[in-house]
Amino acid sequence: MIALGWCAWWYLFEAGRAAPQIDGRAIALDAALFSVFALHHSLFARDAAKRWLDRVPRELIRSVYVYIASSLLILVFVAWRPIGGELYRLNGLLEAAFAALQLGGVGLIARAVARIDPLELAGIRRTSGSTEQLQTSGPYRWVRHPLYFGWVIAVFGTPHLTGDRLTFAAISTAYLMLAVPWEERSLVRAFGDDYRRYQRDVRWRMIPFIY
Repeated sequence: MIALGWCAWWYLFEAGRAAPQIDGRAIALDAALFSVFALHHSLFARDAAKRWLDRVPRELIRSVYVYIASSLLILVFVAWRPIGGELYRLNGLLEAAFAALQLGGVGLIARAVARIDPLELAGIRRTSGSTEQLQTSGPYRWVRHPLYFGWVIAVFGTPHLTGDRLTFAAISTAYLMLAVPWEERSLVRAFGDDYRRYQRDVRWRMIPFIY
């Protein structure tokens, strides 16, 4: 919760500052910084890494993973190099429309998470040991990864787009798009033919009509 709160505060306030110029070197450094978080987030979610973590008590594996990922996410915002620049700032009805779009993205994330156990996902509640169920209802009928779709809407739907917000949105979305095929291979191994049928029924992975 601290990491997510920090992310929201940084995006709303720090990344919303329009410095006078764009620093190209900062973009490269920030991308490298985010990649540290992304690599941990992806590699430690893979089955090989989970087998390596067998030395950790089973009920603590998810907690250890989440706490490390959260610490790295906070590090991204602490060490982020300001980029600057302002692409646009909307006013009036357009500003309200984009703000509503962002809130819609946040709402989609909440609906997607509500279909699973958010406390278990966050490593707060012990895993029950029961078989995980494949989610195909609600927002999962539109795209196979609605949480990621909601994220894209939330980070790109801002009525005030600065260089920092655009860079963060682009880097994080690119990471999600690259991570989806890996994640889906794990889901096929976990759910077998059920997930293959789901892939046929719901065509779009993350963004309708695009990806």
